[in-house]
Amino acid sequence: MNFKIWITVVLSFTIAISTAQFKNPKDLNFTWKTDTLKHSVNLSEIQIVLPKGSFPTLDNPKFVGKTKGLTMFFLKEPVIAVEINGEAKAYSLNILTMHEIANDMLGGQPILVTYCPLCNSGIVYSRKLNVGGKEEILEFEPSGMLRNSDMVMLDRKTESLWQQLLGEGIVGKYTNAQLNIIPSLIISVDEFFSRYPKGKILSKETGFVASEKQYGKNPYVKYDGKNAPIQYFFDSDKVDKRLPALERIVDIEHNGDYKIYSFTSVAKKGVLNDTFKGTNVVLFYQSGTISVLDEKDISKSKDIGSVTIFKSKLNNKLLTFKKDKKFIIDTQTNSKWDITGYCFRGKLKGSQLKIEPHSNHFAFAWLAFHPKSEIYKD
Repeated sequence: MNFKIWITVVLSFTIAISTAQFKNPKDLNFTWKTDTLKHSVNLSEIQIVLPKGSFPTLDNPKFVGKTKGLTMFFLKEPVIAVEINGEAKAYSLNILTMHEIANDMLGGQPILVTYCPLCNSGIVYSRKLNVGGKEEILEFEPSGMLRNSDMVMLDRKTESLWQQLLGEGIVGKYTNAQLNIIPSLIISVDEFFSRYPKGKILSKETGFVASEKQYGKNPYVKYDGKNAPIQYFFDSDKVDKRLPALERIVDIEHNGDYKIYSFTSVAKKGVLNDTFKGTNVVLFYQSGTISVLDEKDISKSKDIGSVTIFKSKLNNKLLTFKKDKKFIIDTQTNSKWDITGYCFRGKLKGSQLKIEPHSNHFAFAWLAFHPKSEIYKD
């Protein structure tokens, strides 16, 4: 046999064996071009749920301003808010439930906005990747696969697989590559436009007719009111018992170590001053943001509020905060602050706290990937 033909046959056979390791309960055709011989996780941990291309990704999406945005969305609707170089955009979690990924530009930077409803994980990454000293700008889409119930993304250049919750390449050419997180906040439409009156919000006119008919509706009715994640995608026997499985949490990181805070703990106090690995942080809680994973009509869903995290130092001076009736104030100057870390009244008016990079998740999902995380206790 010709040597090249022999090599091709052996390689094809090896790849076939490799792809067979994926969980594929629906026996879907493997149409991905991923180099499955390179991987950092056991392929059997990855479940093929839908064919490639099942989710219509938002590429260069359209936006509207405050006036139209306030008629298009209701005030308590949650959004991922991002600001870069003075430009602010908001992405509705409900719209992202139908698309899961948006490839966009903001402040001259290529960004990747992601949301996995099964894990309630909303994270923004840079689409820039340094490969061998060269900068590449990637585009992403949902792969149709899950791992630990979390979305597995793929980049369109190599179809390498990436873990959404981690921003890490796990299968393919970019295995072990890491996307950089971009600070963002999950807040309400009302809070976004109060802070960024000139900001833009993702338009419901996405051009995907079938999806447009579903905006405002929740395909995962009462999901966040259950005691466990969907069994089909996550073995409930593996749920970490330290927190309720569907407790909402936020995380912070320092040199590979993590600390998480439950919404319940932060909501009890309204404001939480803390220190992690030498960094002073403050967490704010504000009611007025609803769940997109509760009622079928999301406008009727329960109020879960927003939790945001910031560095406590402003101009190298440490501030401490407390909740005074309905306002957040710093104890040094009694200035008033909002959920976005902006001072709107008092001696420090106009000041902005620096966002401590964080993201929102359900506890079961986060702890599946980071079981050694420190958990804040009252």
